This record gives sequence, C-alpha cells and structure tokens, in this order.
Amino acid sequence: MVVAAVGLAALVAAGVDGTTGAHAGAPGISAGPDAQGAAIIPAQGVPITRHPLKGKIIGIDPGHNGRNYTDPSYLDKQVWNGREWEDCDTTGTVTDSGYTEALFNFRVAQYLRADLIRDGARVVMTRASNDGIGPCVTARSAILNDGHANVAVDIHADGGPVSGRGFAVLEPVADGPNDTVISSSARFGADVRAAMLDGTSMPVSSYDGVDGINHRDDLAGLNLTKVPKILIEVGNMKNATDAGLLTSATFQQQVARALLAAIITFLR
Repeated sequence: MVVAAVGLAALVAAGVDGTTGAHAGAPGISAGPDAQGAAIIPAQGVPITRHPLKGKIIGIDPGHNGRNYTDPSYLDKQVWNGREWEDCDTTGTVTDSGYTEALFNFRVAQYLRADLIRDGARVVMTRASNDGIGPCVTARSAILNDGHANVAVDIHADGGPVSGRGFAVLEPVADGPNDTVISSSARFGADVRAAMLDGTSMPVSSYDGVDGINHRDDLAGLNLTKVPKILIEVGNMKNATDAGLLTSATFQQQVARALLAAIITFLR
C-alpha cells in the first residue's frame, strides 16, 4: 500500500457523473463541482428490474493518485489520523514491471462504481481521475463521512515481501470517532473476505494479519471513519503471481464483483 511519499499542494476535485454501462466497460469519471470532495451520483438509467441497492449510498476510496509522485512536499505534510501524525498520502507501490498501485486502485473503483450504479446505488468517490494529486488521507475520510455512506471501502494493493501472497482486509480499532462502527465494520470485513474467496482466485494473505483479517489503528481512513468501512489490500504487487493477477482487467473486474457482492450482503 505505501512506498515513498511525494505530492502537491492542492486537493483533487473528486466526483463522478451518472453515466452507466456494462461492467466490462466501466464508464469514465468526470470531476464534480465540489473541490473538497465527491459529488453523490444518482443512478440514472438503471434497469428498473434490478435495484438491490436502491436508496443506498456507497463510498469508494481508490488509494493514492497517479501524479502523487510529482510533489513530495505535499504528501510529506503531516496530518492527524486520530491517534498520531502521519503523511498526507504516499505514492503507493508498484509492480516490478512498473504498473502502479494508484492505477490498479482506480480501475477497480471504476468497475465497482459502474456495478453499484447499475444496481441502484448512489456513489461517493474520493477522487475523480488517476491524473491528479491527493487528497490527503484525512480529507478522503471526511468525504465519505460527509457523503453519509451506508458503507465504504478503501481499495489498495500492497508492496509486501516478494515471497508473500494474498489479500488482507484491514479493519478499524475503536478510538473515539469510529466507536459506533467497529462491529459493523467487522461484519462487512467478514463479508468482503468471504466474497473475495468465493469470487476470485486470490488467497488470503500469507504475511498480513491472521486468516485474511488485520486490525489497524494507524490509518486515518479507519481511525476517522464514522461509517462502516474496511480497507482491502487486494494482493501483493511485489509477488510475481499476485502481480500477474493485479494487472489483469479480468481480475480487476472479479474484485469489483466480489466487493459488490459483499456490499449487497452487508446491506441486507
């Protein structure tokens, strides 16, 4: 998830339009009018025969951003994550072939967003493209909280040991702001773990957490959340087998479908 810190002094305008489409052709995302965060997206053109998420608001945070590497001073800025100071953001990690985590995160988010809108949900995104910088991790959490999401997911990939494989679901530890969503986040985390095992070929992590679950108290996105939320490290970009999956559009779509299934299960 985290490599070197680099960044720029401006928040990206996040938001999405109401375009819908088939999963395999995830629609593009255009910046909304709110420079502080994401617009809430109405489900326009969704088939009336299938609305399992009608009336629900889903938050998606694709970690990092594609141009974070261009301004170290912005990303090095310290922000309070609820327990301690941490960097505003980082560049994210990268495969040995140069495929960035930021791009992986955003592509999965695009596929997931398209699926959610198709199923009747309104979607809050923390960034609108992969060619911006930021926003800081604290701002991302505020965007999802202020959007009144019924549930939210932070999408990441890890930069772990070369021999390590698999996904890990990171869950919050009670620290004040998130106290009321600890049990619901754990329930959502269990749904995500089950859906990933059922819908993808990625195993649980061999090095992160226990049986695919890890409780973290050092991440702003989890410490500051006021909505049920988990962070998923979908795989290890430094492992050749995982990297082969993570860079595949087919696998990215499978991850999006697994997250969709977990969201539907959780909200039922």
